Amino acid sequence: ATVTGTVALPAGPAAIVGMAGRFPGADSVEELWDLLRSGRDAVSEVPPHRWSHRTFHTAGPDTGPRITTDQGGFLRDVARFDAGFFGVPAREAENLDPQQRLLLECAWHALEDAGIDPKGLAGTRTGVFVGVSNGDYARVLAGAGVDRLDAYYSTGTALNAVAGRLAYVLGLAGPALAVDTACSSSLVALHLAVRALRSGEVDAAIVGGVNVIVDPLASVAVSRAHMLSPDGRCRTFSADANGFVRSEGCGVLVLKRLADAGRDGDAVLAVVRGSAVNQDGSSSGLTAPSGRAQEQVISAALAEAGVDGAAVDFLETHGTGTSLGDPVEVGAAWRVLGPGRAADRPLRLGSVKSNIGHCESAAGMASVIKTVLALRHGTIPANLHFAAPNPHIDWTGMDVRVVDAPVPWPRTGRSRLAGVSGFGFTGTNAHVLLADPAPAPVGARPLPGPVWTGPYRDGLPNGTAPQSGTAPPNGTTDGAAGGTLLVPLSAPSPDGLCRLVERWRERLADCPAEELPDLAALAGTGRALLPY
Repeated sequence: ATVTGTVALPAGPAAIVGMAGRFPGADSVEELWDLLRSGRDAVSEVPPHRWSHRTFHTAGPDTGPRITTDQGGFLRDVARFDAGFFGVPAREAENLDPQQRLLLECAWHALEDAGIDPKGLAGTRTGVFVGVSNGDYARVLAGAGVDRLDAYYSTGTALNAVAGRLAYVLGLAGPALAVDTACSSSLVALHLAVRALRSGEVDAAIVGGVNVIVDPLASVAVSRAHMLSPDGRCRTFSADANGFVRSEGCGVLVLKRLADAGRDGDAVLAVVRGSAVNQDGSSSGLTAPSGRAQEQVISAALAEAGVDGAAVDFLETHGTGTSLGDPVEVGAAWRVLGPGRAADRPLRLGSVKSNIGHCESAAGMASVIKTVLALRHGTIPANLHFAAPNPHIDWTGMDVRVVDAPVPWPRTGRSRLAGVSGFGFTGTNAHVLLADPAPAPVGARPLPGPVWTGPYRDGLPNGTAPQSGTAPPNGTTDGAAGGTLLVPLSAPSPDGLCRLVERWRERLADCPAEELPDLAALAGTGRALLPY
C-alpha cells in the first residue's frame, strides 16, 4: 500500500510501571523519598578515594588548575559490582566503566519492581534509552599508561556501550541508544522512549540516566568558568544562589503503553501525558539559556498532552541554583503555565538538586523519580536552602510559590499534573508532563530490591569471596485469610540471600494483611530465579 501525508502516532500515553535508582545519600528510591521527606541535604566532602581535595581545592578559580569547592554529591560504595552475576569476566570487569555497572544493577532492580523477570525479556522488542555524557573512567584508565590498556578498554569505556551492554546482557531486540545532550540527556531519553512506544517500534522501554564522577578535570573546568557553588549548596531561586553542585547518580524507569499496562495488570506508578524536545539555537552564548525556547518546549508538551498550562500543579524545575538560569526558567514557565490559573492554585516550584546536587546526565531521572514519589505519597517535599527570593525574579507579577516546606498533594476529583524540565548546557531542552495513574495503584509496593555481593572494589578484584552467612529462615508468612503464603526468595550468592531475607523480614513486619497475597505473587512471578 502507498502511504501519503503524515503518519499519525497511535493515540494514548505511556505508563511508568517500575523504577529504581541510586543517588547521593540514597541506595534506593525508597531511601530517596525518606531523604526528601525529611528535608536532608546529601552533599558531602569529596571521598578521599576519588581525588585529594587538598590538592585541587583553592579559594579562587583563576589561580591555577584547581576546584573552588571540596563538596559534591557522591554515591556510596560505587565501585562494588557483582561481575559474575552479569556474566562479565574478571579481567573485563577491571575496565568496566562504573556507569555501565550501575545501569546494569538499577535496570535489573527496576524490572523486578515492575514485576518483570529480567531473564524473560530475551528476544523481545524492548528498547534501551540511556542518558550518559561523562567519560571520566576512560581518562582514569588512560592515565595509568598505555601498557595498562587491553582489548576490553574500548567496550569498557565507550558511552554507547552503557546502553549496548544492558541490551546484550538481557538479550533485548529493541533499539539501544546512548543519549548525550548534557544536563537534559536522561529526560531526552525518556522523550525518545515514549516516541518509540507510541510508534510501535518497541513494546516496552528501559529508560535511564547515569553519571559517575571519578576524575577531577571536569570539575576544574566548570570551576574556572565560575559555575560551581563554593560551599557546595544548591540554593535554587534564592537570593544567595551562587552556582551548581556536581553530583552523581543512576535512575531507571520501565515504560509500557498505558493500554498494554492495563491489559497486563501492571501497577502504574505515573502516566507520561506528553513530552517535547527542542533547541535554543542562536542565543547570547552557547551555554546561555533561552527563555523563548523554554516557553516553546513546555507549550509543545502541553499541546501533545491536550491540557492547559493552568492545570499543572507543580513544576519540578531544572533549577540549578545559578543567578542567570533561575530567573530565565521561572519567567518562561510562568508565561506558559500562568494564564488562566485560579487564584487559589499557585504554581508550585521545586528542584531535587537542592537535596542531592546536579546529577548531570542523570538529573532528569532524579527529577522524574522525585515527582513520581510525590504523586505516590501525596506530598510535595521541600526545596532546601531557600533563604530569600531571588531579586532578579519578578515575584510580584507571578503567582508562583517555591515549596520551602512540604505541601500536601492529595488525590482529588481531578488528575494531579506535574511538569519536569531539563535544559542541556549547549541548548537542548526537554519537558515531560506526568499525571496520576487512573485508578490509583494497588497491591504491594515496593518490594525489597536485589542484593549485590560481588567482590569487586575500585574496579579491581580483591580476592575476597562473599561469606556464606547463616541459613535463611523459611520464606513463608501468614496469609490475609489465615492460610499460608509462600514467598520464594533467590539471590546470586548465599550471603546475598541471607541479606535479602533480612530486607523481606523488615518489609513483612509492617505489611498490611490485604497486601500479602499480591506481595507473595510478585515475589514468585516477577523475579528471576537465581542459583541460591
